[in-house]
Amino acid sequence: MQAETTRATIYLDKDLHKALRLKAADTRRSISEIVSNAVRESLREDEADLAIIAERASEKTISYEELLVMLKADGRI
Repeated sequence: MQAETTRATIYLDKDLHKALRLKAADTRRSISEIVSNAVRESLREDEADLAIIAERASEKTISYEELLVMLKADGRI
């Protein structure tokens, strides 16, 4: 069963659109499918980032100077 879709208008740079058309032809997928998958993946990355931020919200805040001291002590800089 295909998911319900909504029509949207987007504006692409001419060269980007050409590259997208070529990729669609090469992969035998529609431009819509490629764009939808790219947007979905981008939103998943944002969701993962927000989850990490929420997990770390209770961590103690340190100053930049403290961070530098820690990194030097660990031999990272």
